[in-house]
Amino acid sequence: MGVEGTLEYLSDLLSSAKRKKKKQIQTVSLKIRMDCEGCARKVKSVLSGVKGAKSVDVDLKQQKVTVTGYVEPKKVLKAAQSTKKKVEMWPYVPYTLVANPYVAQAYDKKAPPNMVRSVPNTATVTETTVDDSYTTMFSDENPNACSIM
Repeated sequence: MGVEGTLEYLSDLLSSAKRKKKKQIQTVSLKIRMDCEGCARKVKSVLSGVKGAKSVDVDLKQQKVTVTGYVEPKKVLKAAQSTKKKVEMWPYVPYTLVANPYVAQAYDKKAPPNMVRSVPNTATVTETTVDDSYTTMFSDENPNACSIM
């Protein structure tokens, strides 16, 4: 390797260290309270101004806004909050993805069709050995069960 090859190798090495890592395309979904077409236009114009946003889709019926592009969810959420509307990350998932879709925290009357709130698995009820002993205590199969009935 000659001097030119060494210089080229070193220049490539130094320039690659300064390159920024390219962001991945992300889709950010938000639930924003919108009452009319004017609200939807205002939200769409604000979110279109977010750096890296490629497309903004507004669904007025579901109160859902989807931003696609090289964006960060926190920046999109902050921009949406600047509209003075009630904003939260899209809380709904298809009910087939939730283990117990009818648990109190997951079921929501305002959810779109076939959707429930995303809840952590800690929201489900788990049976302990103490609960199990109460179940057997009042069971019909237990001859020593409570005979008050």
